[in-house]
Amino acid sequence: MRVEELPQDPHRPYEDLMAMLLGTLFVALGVTFYTHAILMTGSTAGMALLLNYMTGWSFGTWFFAINLPFYYLAIKRMGWSFTLRTFVAIGLVSLFSELTQQWVRFDSLPSLYAALMGGALMGLGMLMLFRHRTSLGGINILALYLQERYGLRAGYVQLGIDGVILLVALTQLPLDRVAYSVLGALTLNLIIALNHKPGRYIGVS
Repeated sequence: MRVEELPQDPHRPYEDLMAMLLGTLFVALGVTFYTHAILMTGSTAGMALLLNYMTGWSFGTWFFAINLPFYYLAIKRMGWSFTLRTFVAIGLVSLFSELTQQWVRFDSLPSLYAALMGGALMGLGMLMLFRHRTSLGGINILALYLQERYGLRAGYVQLGIDGVILLVALTQLPLDRVAYSVLGALTLNLIIALNHKPGRYIGVS
């Protein structure tokens, strides 16, 4: 049976809610790993981390603010339902990233472990959100749009843009921190690229 002939399996509201909560909690925990280890990631989260390091303003504040201009593209290209879900997810990540830093303390956090595990947590969280027609705004919206419109893999699109953001980070962070960040970005985007392929997942929201 071809992919397009497979029956769709609609998500129930409680499944969407659970994915929203768990996905944003995973992303917030990954961000906490990165902020403690002073690492970078890509997309709007990377921009927010970079501005956090440069200004001292919290990641959550910057993450929420940076995403505001992208809602127009979300409404125009992805619809109101997707946009509202994304708005809620961004708000939850902004909130949970602040709370997680109060809930979790690290006596020791090796940079390599923080990069790989933080990237994996964020990748898994984003995968949950993607599969329930939700994103974390910004580059995620652009990547999802390009995948739906042109069949380009969302993970590969993000990987290219993330590379540019990490290059900019070289002006602000030591080389070893950027190197670890590259490993984290590869981990995050490979999780999405290998698991979020068109037609692989038939659940719909």
